[in-house]
Amino acid sequence: MFEQELFPLMDALYNFAFHLTYNEDDANDLVQETFLKAYRFIDSYQEGTNAKAWLFKILKNAFINDYRKKTRQPTRVDYEDFSGYNDADEDSTTTYVDLRQEMFSGLIGDEVTRALNELPVDFRTVILLCDVEDFSYEEIASIINIPIGTVRSRLHRARNILKEKLRKYAADEGYKEKR
Repeated sequence: MFEQELFPLMDALYNFAFHLTYNEDDANDLVQETFLKAYRFIDSYQEGTNAKAWLFKILKNAFINDYRKKTRQPTRVDYEDFSGYNDADEDSTTTYVDLRQEMFSGLIGDEVTRALNELPVDFRTVILLCDVEDFSYEEIASIINIPIGTVRSRLHRARNILKEKLRKYAADEGYKEKR
């Protein structure tokens, strides 16, 4: 059951986690934690129900718990990140290629991605769950644990913020505003 219903959702979970954390390692950790908790509490899952919503709720709760824990701790700096900086050969021709960026570069423009990433996390979450992951308002309300009216309100406000942020970009791309 675990392999048939839950594992196929790993990519969708990773995409959601990455948009919450903006860090590949943190996103992977979040997905791993989600599956560990899902495995641990598999008895509370009712087979045949919405596995995707169940996993997304676990992931969202893990993200919030981790976020709260990090905000209570002082900022840490890893000495290794800075010790080799001055020793690095600045003329090096080695470059880093983010395959995820390469894959999505033709799908969503940088301006759209930037505008989405600039949204407050509450608004970004409802946009991602509704417009990217295609959850219903009821499912989003259950995942985030807020009333459905709040889902609608946040989605409306998030879309209006994105509309304002992308107005110039849309005009530059040749889209005309409807009046």
